[in-house]
Amino acid sequence: MKNIIFAFLGLLLFSPGAVAQLKAVPYTDGNQKLKGLQIAPKKAGKMKPGILILPAWKGIDTHSKQSAEKLSKMGYYAFVADIYGEGNYPTTTQEAGKLSSFYKSNIADYQRRIQLALDQLVKAGANPDNIVVIGYCFGGTGALEAARAGMKIQGVVSFHGGLGRDTARANNPITAKILVLHGADDPYVPATEIAAFQQEMRDTKADWEMIYYSNSVHAFTEPEAGNDNSKGAAYNEKAAKHSWERMSSFLKEILK
Repeated sequence: MKNIIFAFLGLLLFSPGAVAQLKAVPYTDGNQKLKGLQIAPKKAGKMKPGILILPAWKGIDTHSKQSAEKLSKMGYYAFVADIYGEGNYPTTTQEAGKLSSFYKSNIADYQRRIQLALDQLVKAGANPDNIVVIGYCFGGTGALEAARAGMKIQGVVSFHGGLGRDTARANNPITAKILVLHGADDPYVPATEIAAFQQEMRDTKADWEMIYYSNSVHAFTEPEAGNDNSKGAAYNEKAAKHSWERMSSFLKEILK
């Protein structure tokens, strides 16, 4: 009887219909140890599209993990990037602000960490010709940087991300399709930054779309942000739902 039970459990765990699980993946950037998370599509299959997830400023969090699990159920490989690396994970907003500011000021370092995570997504089994990068807040900035760097991706999605860039940098043509999902009342992204971004999109001949969500501030997809808009960052259930739906249709539009 015991052998029968073990055999049944084995079928549940290893059958093609088994629920996919997040798996920690160690990798490195020089001497810096990194640890991302990967998950396969719920339905087994080779060379399916992949989604790289860039977390918000505190690094890999519950929200980014949940996004990966949802994308797996939708049929995608997903990988959550570790931008900061072991020993550097922030525990306070002050630490998160300092670390994220470093990478926003040192774009080459940020882009390199994104590319390393992208490489891991491909190693996990994702089709290298069928990849999209999505990001939240600080990660949304990173998603745009992946497009600016000309990485081998089909598109990027920025959820309430920063849009700014150093104007001293040259504008290179952008081939990845751009989707920006933005809180209409986000106090951290001034009108001048939005105008400069939209001009950049025109100058680079990008295929881009920017959607505004009413009554939404920064971090509108993050349940842990609370619901007080006066703080500048707050969850908005309606905007979170609609932005995920728009991202989902965007993925279907551009991934083969």
